[in-house]
Amino acid sequence: MSSSAGSPAGWVRLGTLAAAAALAVSACGATSGGGGSTLKPPPTADMKPLSAIGAGEGALNLIAWEGYVDPTWKDQFQKDTGCVVNAKYAGSSDEMVTLMANGGGGQWDMVSASGDADLRLIYGGDVRPMNPALIPDFANFQPYFQNPPYNTIGGVHYGISLQWGPNTLLYNKKKFPNAPTSWNVIYDPANKGLVTVPDNPIQIADAALYLSKTQPSLGIKDPYELTQKQFDAAVALLKQQRPLVKKYWALASDEISLFENGDAMVGAAWPYQTNTLVADGKVQVADTIPSEGATGWGDTWMLATNAPHPNCAYLWTKWVSTPKVQAQQAISFGETPVNTKACAEMEALQAGSCAQYHADAPGSYFQSIKFWKTPIATCDDGSTDCIPYAQWQTAWTSITA
Repeated sequence: MSSSAGSPAGWVRLGTLAAAAALAVSACGATSGGGGSTLKPPPTADMKPLSAIGAGEGALNLIAWEGYVDPTWKDQFQKDTGCVVNAKYAGSSDEMVTLMANGGGGQWDMVSASGDADLRLIYGGDVRPMNPALIPDFANFQPYFQNPPYNTIGGVHYGISLQWGPNTLLYNKKKFPNAPTSWNVIYDPANKGLVTVPDNPIQIADAALYLSKTQPSLGIKDPYELTQKQFDAAVALLKQQRPLVKKYWALASDEISLFENGDAMVGAAWPYQTNTLVADGKVQVADTIPSEGATGWGDTWMLATNAPHPNCAYLWTKWVSTPKVQAQQAISFGETPVNTKACAEMEALQAGSCAQYHADAPGSYFQSIKFWKTPIATCDDGSTDCIPYAQWQTAWTSITA
């Protein structure tokens, strides 16, 4: 998202990592897998989370994506709890990590971090464990989001999941009367000048996911844990793709304009772009998740290590986890709630929205999505030959130059 964005169309969830921060993560020698394994515990692993929510402290200071603290649900929260919310909107994952330095500096209570920032915050010691037992709706979360590997390490929850979205393949139905079944359409020279993809180093994971299916000899098991050989193959594929790309999009509105103007016919997108384009009817589009699967993102409310208002923070997390607020945020921003009870609320707000945003997807759907997590040097098997994110950033610069 962009700090200058005032609407969902202005969203950009495209973080560029500060090299120093990424290197700090790579040096931790720790990682997670399936919400379970870890080589070294995060610095705050032994901090005991609250066992009960006490009286609110009267204030709550949040670092958030713009619009995540909307009056639609903020005002009632303040009225009910007496916690006056102060929000600072961050323009990127990098900015969030910077603001959260030193455990929030005794100023910030929570951050709505995306999966490409979570491990930096966790292994930087800037966030502390949270107790999901204090969040009644946690039991209604889609199981994957109760302990995703980007916010849960060794069974310890360093935040509570909020919303998510898949990175889909968007296509013009006139150009592609039959839905593409493979991501190969964005690497096919036949589509030169018609392709658009996000301007984000994490896009390397999308190439790696594609290669994991099309070149199994590379042995890619996790698109965020790449050996040098695997990484080089993904980068080479993206460099081959470069002449095909009309524009690397930074904002959702950029991609919408590209499709509306006929400048792009196929590309990586979010459901929001598809729904917006379908609604305005200027161009006939659809999206799909190809046979190779897709990447995706998940956001998490994380509690600062030095949060000055932890009780208000828990009260906020309870509130935004309820079905009604989950649905309000999902409809407002074109993303998907983690609370399975939110579907009925979504339908009440906007008929058909539950299915549009895959909020009713079965568990098998999530097996086709590889959710963002910060690449670090230590692989899930304990080896230390995975490529850390600082190198992803450097490579991305060379790809898009």
